[in-house]
Amino acid sequence: MSTEVMEQIKQQIESNDILLYMKGSPKLPQCGFSSRASQVLMACGERFAFVDILAHPEIRQNLPKYANWPTFPQLWIKGELVGGSDIIIELYEKGELQTMIKEAVGNADEAAE
Repeated sequence: MSTEVMEQIKQQIESNDILLYMKGSPKLPQCGFSSRASQVLMACGERFAFVDILAHPEIRQNLPKYANWPTFPQLWIKGELVGGSDIIIELYEKGELQTMIKEAVGNADEAAE
């Protein structure tokens, strides 16, 4: 486990209120799970950061250890791991993801004032 990579992951998570680790990008996802996760996030109507783990093999290798979560995509909101594709979709269908996203963005707006 690379300390530098772990620090990079920690920094990415702390620096972005909404962060999706995925295969590919929201416009060009490289797997069905990443595609569905990014579509659901986009449907929430707020900007979010993403990291293409295929372009960053060191992050792909170390993130499951950091997060104690073995699969991708991984959604992080305000420094907390929300989960993978199935959890993201389930939260969206219940209307809970939209609330989580709005609160994360709302808190960011308040902090900026």
